[in-house]
Amino acid sequence: MFEIIITWIGAVLGIAVLLAMAFGAFVLDFNDVLNERRGRHHDVIPDQPVSH
Repeated sequence: MFEIIITWIGAVLGIAVLLAMAFGAFVLDFNDVLNERRGRHHDVIPDQPVSH
């Protein structure tokens, strides 16, 4: 009986870890999309050449 309970707890924790990893990957992908959109608005051609 104890082994069955430990097995189910391990299975639930494993599923929780997999869901957390999938959610983290989704968040990182979403942040990449937002950064690409923000980058488009900052691509402004200057009126005068920039001297270094």
